[in-house]
Amino acid sequence: MERIFAEYYIETPYEVEQAAAVLAGEQSSGTFVSVPGETAELKQRFAARVEHIEKLDLVDEPSIPGNAIPGKKYQRAKVQVSWSIENFGYNLPVLISTLQGNLYEISQFTGLKLMDFDVPDSFKNHFKGPRFGIQGSKASCGVGDRPMIGTIIKPSVGMSPEQTAALVQTLIDAGIDFIKDDELMGSTANSLFNDRVNVIMKVINEHAHKTGKKVMYAFNISDEIDAMQRKYEHIQKNEGTCAMISINSVGLSGTKKICDQGDLVIHGHRNGWGMLNRHPLLGIEFPAYQKIWRLAGVDQMHVNGIQNKFWESDDSVVKSIQSCLKPFVCGNNPLPVVSSGQWGGQAPETYRRTQTTDLLYMAGGGILAHPMGATAGVNALQQAWKAAVDGLSVEEAALQYPEFAASVKKFSK
Repeated sequence: MERIFAEYYIETPYEVEQAAAVLAGEQSSGTFVSVPGETAELKQRFAARVEHIEKLDLVDEPSIPGNAIPGKKYQRAKVQVSWSIENFGYNLPVLISTLQGNLYEISQFTGLKLMDFDVPDSFKNHFKGPRFGIQGSKASCGVGDRPMIGTIIKPSVGMSPEQTAALVQTLIDAGIDFIKDDELMGSTANSLFNDRVNVIMKVINEHAHKTGKKVMYAFNISDEIDAMQRKYEHIQKNEGTCAMISINSVGLSGTKKICDQGDLVIHGHRNGWGMLNRHPLLGIEFPAYQKIWRLAGVDQMHVNGIQNKFWESDDSVVKSIQSCLKPFVCGNNPLPVVSSGQWGGQAPETYRRTQTTDLLYMAGGGILAHPMGATAGVNALQQAWKAAVDGLSVEEAALQYPEFAASVKKFSK
């Protein structure tokens, strides 16, 4: 019978083998004490198995609250556990409950993080995965062998639909590929969702009719499921191409319900990510996280950015980008969305470490605050990426491209 395999990074004051057995039991057929119905036959068929243990370092203090035992050190380890697919079939919420359920509360652990998981090939018969992903997103905007260049509407909230549409016009005229609502923007008192879609798509459609290039705008449809469906349909009615969902806020089933429609590119915003990942021994790592949302069908995934304004390290960002680019059992590879304090100066290092232009590279202030204007801001980002692919340093690129040189002067720390 096919099995699901998951890898955890754990910390425990107990024997690792004992703690791993508790994890496997709690997340399958067992509980804190043997019960009459847990027969050998049942366990053979449904109990989780500890497949592999790799002991790592010992530490003196627990990383998170748990069973603190005086005089004991805390063992860290990598543990691989597997489950029969018979335990949950192709029920995605139950699969996630199995991989990430009560195990975070088990007192034997003073640290536990889901690092990655693998599912059998049969999942491709039940999950379509991202319909558009990298290639579909780039093709929709007419982008070839460079990253999509994008930005976010700022101020996040407060502008009227007409003011937002005027900014969209400026960005389109500047040569932008992608624009998105901020995650804080839903349907405010002075900018109702339908009104905003109407005027923005009028600007986008008129430009597409004149030039043949259709800018992608990700409208934030995050809401209750029925309301999201209505918003999705309103985007379709106005010939939009993309909807944004705050996936941690909406949840797995709600996001998948919208992805299953299959007509719009789904931009997955991961706001709240730090709550799930920031502690090194609690939560989930991005390689596992992005697989969950690929199964749901999300086409574009935020991955932070090199030299970002948040807490995440460059190594973590690179790992996240690489995980999106790896094939999975279903659908297209999701487009990594690079953002957070980005301007052209990070492009050379981003390319050096990832060797890919299959990105959505988003800059807010890096475009709108460019000293020569928004058009120069977009040009500077495109120049930066051409220079990066050509192997030029920031200094060499600044000598060659005046718009980029102006951004270096403005944004270099």
